[in-house]
Amino acid sequence: MMHDAIVIGAGPAGSSTAIALAQHGWSVAMVEKVVFPRRKVCGEFMSGTSLALLDQLGVGESWRAEAGPEIRRVGFFSGDVSVEAPMPSAKTGLGRALGRDRLDYVLLQAAERAGVEILQPCKAVAIRRRDDLQFVSVEDGQQQKVLSAPIIIAAHGSWETGKLPSQIERTSEASDLFGFKAHFTGAKLAPDLMPLLVFPGGYGGMVTADQGRASLSCCIRRDALSGLRRRSGNIAAADAVWRHVLASCRGVRTVLAGAELDGPWLAAGPIRPGIRACYDQGIFRVGNIAGESHPVIAEGISMALQSGWLLARELIALGKSHEDHDEAGRRYQSAWRRQFSTRVHAAALIARIALGPGSETVMRAVIKNFPAALTLGARLSGKTQPVPGF
Repeated sequence: MMHDAIVIGAGPAGSSTAIALAQHGWSVAMVEKVVFPRRKVCGEFMSGTSLALLDQLGVGESWRAEAGPEIRRVGFFSGDVSVEAPMPSAKTGLGRALGRDRLDYVLLQAAERAGVEILQPCKAVAIRRRDDLQFVSVEDGQQQKVLSAPIIIAAHGSWETGKLPSQIERTSEASDLFGFKAHFTGAKLAPDLMPLLVFPGGYGGMVTADQGRASLSCCIRRDALSGLRRRSGNIAAADAVWRHVLASCRGVRTVLAGAELDGPWLAAGPIRPGIRACYDQGIFRVGNIAGESHPVIAEGISMALQSGWLLARELIALGKSHEDHDEAGRRYQSAWRRQFSTRVHAAALIARIALGPGSETVMRAVIKNFPAALTLGARLSGKTQPVPGF
């Protein structure tokens, strides 16, 4: 089966790339191993900087109809401290949150409307190259088939394991971060407020998403999580983290008093923040496999969507001649770094401060006395940075 491009992974990064290419007449296949809709560990907030891009991808109207309220304030919950400040607004509007069970499905439907061939559930298990073509072996249940294209785009995320050349080798460090996420109904969180949560060994955030659900997501160090579980009799990891967050943040206890858990806790990781190669071994990368910021700045979805758009622009400019992929890869990596490097470094600094021993006490004092630091942090994290071409 021959295509102009094959995209591995149908999350926001993969779908945005596939849609943009298909809109320009490319023959695109997108391989996704999981059936949608599905829930996923994610903060679910998307900055207003991506709204025009959603319109371009054909999902802006659906997103506006389903997403939660506009987020006008950024907050801070840590210990007994609860502080808030204005959220900076992008020219295209304010950000909102939509559950990944809905967002990814809406994007997948848009890709199908654009003419993308969807292979789902279907797992890419091998990639090999011969001359100017690359061949992707995919498994659909007990069956295996081979797709071919000059261009392969890895959008499978940094958590994916397997034998693809684009996948990251796993290591184990005490400082590894693991992510947890849950939805709640009946929460008392102000609908326009998105607070940052800081607690010993980790950080997190809350936001009101679609259908009035409060989304709570957080990250915690491996060593801190191990200590919590030992001290609590080796209860489930999610339960240990949840008790720890409640005990450490009065603001969370207040807004979730009387709220009910909507579905099980989800867990994922380890999270691998940092800037990686956007093009390597003849494979283009989008989403957090190309690079990711610490989730502390809530920019994961925006970066995923926008990275797909940046790559599609370079490939469309290259044309279907499929020549000079290395040059396209260099241009894409330069565009990626111009767009995202500042927020990746800002997130790393914020996370380093938040995760340092006893540093939550320092952060409480600083933010309590200088609430404007929250607005500045949101601006540095890319909440107002426009997307090229919009």
